[in-house]
Amino acid sequence: MPHVAPGPANGRVPESAMPYVLNTRGPRLVLWLVLSVLGGVLLARTELAQLREAFETDARISHRLLSQRAVQHEAVLATLALLQPTTQAGVADPAEQRLSSVYPQILSVQRRDPGSNWSSTSLADAENASRQTRHAALANLNFTAQQGRYQLVLAAQPSSFALLIDVSASVPWNDWSMPAQSSPVRVTLEHAGGVFVVQPGRVTGWGWRFEFHKHLASVSQPFDVVAVRQVGWLELPWGLIAVWTLLMAALLVGWSAWQRQRSARRRAEELLRVGQVARLNTLGELAAGMAHELNQPLTAILANTQAAKRLLQDDPDELPTALQAMDQAVAQARRAADVLARLRRTVEQPNSAEPSQVVDLAQAVRNALDLLAPECKRRGVSVTVQAVQPAHVLAERVALEQIVHNLLTNALQALDLVSAAERQLTVHIEVASGMGVLRVADSGPGIAPDTLPHVFEPFFTTREGGLGLGLSLCETLATGMGGQLSAHANAPHGAVFTLTLPLATGP
Repeated sequence: MPHVAPGPANGRVPESAMPYVLNTRGPRLVLWLVLSVLGGVLLARTELAQLREAFETDARISHRLLSQRAVQHEAVLATLALLQPTTQAGVADPAEQRLSSVYPQILSVQRRDPGSNWSSTSLADAENASRQTRHAALANLNFTAQQGRYQLVLAAQPSSFALLIDVSASVPWNDWSMPAQSSPVRVTLEHAGGVFVVQPGRVTGWGWRFEFHKHLASVSQPFDVVAVRQVGWLELPWGLIAVWTLLMAALLVGWSAWQRQRSARRRAEELLRVGQVARLNTLGELAAGMAHELNQPLTAILANTQAAKRLLQDDPDELPTALQAMDQAVAQARRAADVLARLRRTVEQPNSAEPSQVVDLAQAVRNALDLLAPECKRRGVSVTVQAVQPAHVLAERVALEQIVHNLLTNALQALDLVSAAERQLTVHIEVASGMGVLRVADSGPGIAPDTLPHVFEPFFTTREGGLGLGLSLCETLATGMGGQLSAHANAPHGAVFTLTLPLATGP
């Protein structure tokens, strides 16, 4: 397959190399990888966004439920302070102690009547704080990972009350939005360095971390509700990512097949076009040869018939009909000569309908190599293209492409006669002496010295089944465009065909 040779050619260092790559498997693999990664990242981000939204919803529900229980504790204390249950001989009313049967989180109720003291100084301090703030105050907070208890004190007249609350029992599990033991979300209540685990969850040291922090909606119980969700790599949608990757692979394979079919169809159309032009030019070359070969016999016929006419004119008594026949022969011979002359004039300018234009030699080579790519691959020939500098010539585009195509085709046919390891084909492009120069060099068996002067003659060929018109046609086309086509030996073996064309002076 064609590749670019970065080394010097003919002692000159190339200023630019013209890459010609037939194999596009690498870029398509890179494209597949890029699309797969981008799609995988998009799917992962979408999944993470959905997990975060679900986490935040569950965290808000947990905060609302815990806040409702905290407000409920304040309401119970306010009710006790308002009703002021009576005491008998220093013993609280039994109805007061039955609150735990209605509210399981309230373990016990204490009261301080006028003239009595609390059982601990922390309760007394909480009562003083409650009296100053006019709302309940915390006392004896005990938060650990497994146990959470605290007392809530409300100062009132004539008696003050304190509730002993179990945090675990305060959680409304019936309304809880998450399965407490299997949910990956960790929920804790935190205050003053104490942490009580409401829901253990699963928190690891890697992955994506979601967090939620918010105070309970209670002035007297200023606990922080903290929710943490750790998303691991195994929770990403690997199934969808795999489906996306396979889908991209299938689409790229289908696109590649469509591209190959399109390229093959375009190559076939180009080959058909070049073949049609080649056949027309070959027919023209054949007609030119016929005109050249028939012109002399027709001239002789003309001369002979004119002589016969003069002889018959010397003997007027003989055959007037013969004179008439001779006149007709002369007329027909002249007519045939005129027809052949007109045909030759037409053939000598086969591409007169197409004006000359600025053509890039490198682009013409690329077009020809694209058409011959299957032949190169089938023969295992590696084509090296060296572009020393850009060469824009003034030529007929179709004629130039036909010349390059013929030269490359002849080189490939010559390489069939050597082993696969020896097959080398090099195309060299440069500018020299104000001309664009294109060299096609092969490592085939070469051209014999006695044959070399005749390679551009019409109908001369060394290939079995050949017409001997291809190189003759190429030389005719090159000459018609103001250029030249030559051939010489390629050391150590092979042949080099050099095409020179005038450079374009304008865009």
